[in-house]
Amino acid sequence: MPTARAYAAPSATEPLVPTTIERREPGPHEVLIAIKFAGICHSDIHTARGEWGAISYPIVTGHEIAGVVEAVGSEVTKYAVGDRVGVGCYVDSCRKCVNCLAGEEQYCLEGEIGTYNAIGRDGKPTAGGYSTHITVEEDYVLRIPDGLDLDVAAPLLCAGITLYSPLKTWEAGPGKQVAIVGMGGLGHMGVKIAHALGAEVSVISQSLKKQDDAFRLGADHYYASSDESTFEDLKGRFDLIVSTVSSDLDLDAYLGLLALDGTFVAAGLPENPMSFGPGSLVGFRRRLAGTKNGGIRQTQEMLDFCAEHGLGAEIEVIPAEKINEAWERVVASDVRYRFVIDTSTL
Repeated sequence: MPTARAYAAPSATEPLVPTTIERREPGPHEVLIAIKFAGICHSDIHTARGEWGAISYPIVTGHEIAGVVEAVGSEVTKYAVGDRVGVGCYVDSCRKCVNCLAGEEQYCLEGEIGTYNAIGRDGKPTAGGYSTHITVEEDYVLRIPDGLDLDVAAPLLCAGITLYSPLKTWEAGPGKQVAIVGMGGLGHMGVKIAHALGAEVSVISQSLKKQDDAFRLGADHYYASSDESTFEDLKGRFDLIVSTVSSDLDLDAYLGLLALDGTFVAAGLPENPMSFGPGSLVGFRRRLAGTKNGGIRQTQEMLDFCAEHGLGAEIEVIPAEKINEAWERVVASDVRYRFVIDTSTL
């Protein structure tokens, strides 16, 4: 088996350390990818620190992967050595349930196999993109268009698709008023994508400190949630609100910002359950929804869309030795807007 250099979390409380892991030789339908860049997602931190459930340590996280095909299995037809490719939040699924057959593998009824913190078909724990190589079945690999540099493309495999999917599902576009709640790793991509889709885009963030960035990335309006007048002035304004934040929200206040038939979509995961009064929905036929990421087909569509419109993530590229520092900065919201690991430094 080929070996790969990696960074792993030994436990929930220890810093990440350099290590070596094994990767599979490509099976008949698999490709071996030389990872060039790996984005740092807050989910990596939540998972490795045991905040979302029990973990088997050591764990190698990372599900925003961009690289180049290094080897292919004997029956691979979709990719060749040298192709620019990506891997997102999962590397397999059951392939036979109604959702998988519909191209919605992220909602696999048997549970998709995560890029890390899961058990693969080989019976071994999956390990993510904080490494130099990964072996993946070709149907779960994405092609990165030539119009996208690999470093800015890596975060699209999670942050990009997590916002593209709800914006497409609930038809953001010309004539639609769209609000993005939160201006972080997810939110900044929501602004870019909603603007490129032709919607009128508002950002609702805790303060005004990222206002200039929001306008630069395509926002038409910017509001501070800490200003009580915001929720009065914007009542009934939006056709679609996508929340990217992990902090607890006054859900009734945000539902009150929806127009008739408007939809509030939760893309972030607040720590505590959120409650709301049914009247916040029934009065104007509003909807409350959730979203995960996207299927392979839609993720490829997103990558092609981003290449066509020149949309990449706003990134800060770091060497491996700064991963632990970057994690602390992510927790402190001190990044604009995605850290990306140069895996040649592992």
